[in-house]
Parts: sequence; C-alpha cells; structure tokens
Amino acid sequence: MGSGERLARSHQAIGRSGDGGIDGIIKEDKLGLDVVCVQAKRWENTVGSREVRDFVGGMETYRSRKGVLITTSGFSKDAREYVTQIERRVVLIDSRRLADLMIDHGVGVATARTFAVKKIDLDYFEEEIS
Repeated sequence: MGSGERLARSHQAIGRSGDGGIDGIIKEDKLGLDVVCVQAKRWENTVGSREVRDFVGGMETYRSRKGVLITTSGFSKDAREYVTQIERRVVLIDSRRLADLMIDHGVGVATARTFAVKKIDLDYFEEEIS
C-alpha cells in the first residue's frame, strides 16, 4: 500500500518467541527513524482491548509510534475506544476492511469474471448530411 516500498530492506518479518507481539516492522525512511509495527491475528473471536494493549506495549521494543493490528475477525468496542485515547497511532483492520484492502490492492485475490457495460452510441443514429 506504499509504506516503505521504495526502500531496500524496508520491511522485516519478526513473529517469533519473545517478539513482544510484533509480527513485522516497516521502516518508512532510510534511517529507520519512523517504524511501523504490524501484528496479524488469525482469530475467530473478537480481539479485545487487552490484546491491543499488549500490541501497543510491544511497540516500545522498536520505539515505534505507529502500528497496524490486523485480524480476520473483529475488534471489541473497548479495543476501538482504547486506540483513540493513546498517544501512539494504531490502526485497527478488521476482516471486512482487510477484504476491501486486499481487493483494492490485488493481494490474494483473482478476477473471477468481468463484464462489459454498454451505452447507447448517439452518433450512430445521427443522419448523414449529403
């Protein structure tokens, strides 16, 4: 979606034991001054404020002021309210928004079929003047 795409080694998968709940990072500049932390949760249950707080706490390891938390489910009302009350900028992406972004950016999707929309060509019906 554009974040760090012009930088060599701009993104890094973390996602291991002791990662502080961070699955990856995106460096927005060459010096790594602006780091975006990313966490993805493949859940069926709603992600609550506790999980969001844990993610925000994990961001401190990378001194990140920005984060993206993605889930295949949804977020509780408390989780959504929490991110509006903190200084760090955290974007919550639920299953619906994730699907929209995947379609918009052509990630993990394929065109099933296309169709043509026809319109009347008014020039076809104009009389020729001789």
